[in-house]
Amino acid sequence: MPEIQQAKHEATPGATGGVLLTIEVTLAERGAAGKETPAAQVLPAFPTLYESNGTVVRAKLETLAMYYGNNNAWFGRNDVMLNGNPFAVGQSAGKGYSDWLEGFVHLGLYGITPISPSIYTYGGISALASGSVGQELFTDKTRSHLAVEDAFVGIVGGTTSEQGDRFVYNLSTGRQRFTIGEGFLLVNTAANGLNRAALQSNPRWAGDRVTLGRFAFNNWKLDLFHVEPDEMPELDSKTQIQGVNLEASALGDFNLGFTALHVPKSKSVYYKDANQLPREGLRVADMRMRWQPAPAGKAGPFVAAELARQTHSKFDMEAWAYFGELGYVFAQAPWTPTLSYRYARFSGDQADSQKFGRWDPLLSGGNGETWVQGINHYKIFQDSNLVAHRIQMRLRPQQQIELVPQLWFFSADSLTNLGGNPALSFLKSKNLGTELNLTAKYFMSRNVMFQGHIAATFAGDAIKQGLGTYSSPWISTMFFVRIGY
Repeated sequence: MPEIQQAKHEATPGATGGVLLTIEVTLAERGAAGKETPAAQVLPAFPTLYESNGTVVRAKLETLAMYYGNNNAWFGRNDVMLNGNPFAVGQSAGKGYSDWLEGFVHLGLYGITPISPSIYTYGGISALASGSVGQELFTDKTRSHLAVEDAFVGIVGGTTSEQGDRFVYNLSTGRQRFTIGEGFLLVNTAANGLNRAALQSNPRWAGDRVTLGRFAFNNWKLDLFHVEPDEMPELDSKTQIQGVNLEASALGDFNLGFTALHVPKSKSVYYKDANQLPREGLRVADMRMRWQPAPAGKAGPFVAAELARQTHSKFDMEAWAYFGELGYVFAQAPWTPTLSYRYARFSGDQADSQKFGRWDPLLSGGNGETWVQGINHYKIFQDSNLVAHRIQMRLRPQQQIELVPQLWFFSADSLTNLGGNPALSFLKSKNLGTELNLTAKYFMSRNVMFQGHIAATFAGDAIKQGLGTYSSPWISTMFFVRIGY
């Protein structure tokens, strides 16, 4: 715009999630607004390749290189913990120190163009190459993989009334990513590891087919979705997930959400005593809320909670999952700490009940600050038949540096754990153990970041008894550099 001499922006992570966006604009001098800007000054900057009359074409370049090390992986008992695991090929990590290198390169092309003053069409296509070498958790075999990642098309449009009401619709289909909330139900729409390599950097997110109808009216948002996750060929359950997601803001400070979904097709099964029960027919109802009256970067409390219930159309099932989180942002204190406590429970199946009660985590996950609960512990006990207490801090010693220490306490909801790790199918104790970890991030620029962690996990009585013997804590270290445009 000729009225603007210069504009720049800075995006930084919010204290408890989200993004804090600061925009600085310098207006042109009086009389200069009518002057034409030389063409050389308006050429797009990478990754924008073309921009004219509402049409924008952008490239995507994302690459990551990671080092990962373990001492006493699987508590030194990989022979027991990985017995029968299809991921375990060749030599797996176990007692003593082991390490590996992995990485990926993601290249893509994305564009949007108007087909009328209020309707645009868009699309994207990309390819992702990944590789691993060294002694990984499951294997010591060198692997590489190249495949299409994104491949989608869509149409977006909307209107604004004279009263200021805003309506937007967005219809899309193809290989793309889809997430609900913080990933309590749906986030991991693609699988990594095994022959795809890059087990820990987890670069693939696009489902095989994701069809979305997204609508927004002012602060109300509605999603209609059909998701077919990109599962491992060796473990492909042919699962399909369909549902509706509704989100809204209320009273200015509350963010509310409701999701209802079902699984019309799947080859996955649950285990009840000696019987197998189909996942196909699963139904889920979920409610969530977040209250944070202070804007991002300001001091104040926040509260978050989520409650979900699972039933089934083909057999008697009632499973529950929920969490509650309470925290405070100390924006004026040194290092601007954010302190929070979260309690989460995912029900297990009770042996004395005719109902099936084990929670199905579906596509839950994300990262260590959402629903990967415990950097090491999550690899043993995922979000089912689990009670987790998390104490977490976020520290900002400098604007570009973030430290996230966590303390975890884990226990089982039920002594019956069929469907989890076979070595832990029947527990003699509910005490699963504790974990202490620290994640450090350095945002060098908008395009370059560094991240590392160290984690120590201590087995509880339930795991010690399942292993028969117990050697020492599982300690892991990780460091990566990520470049993205």
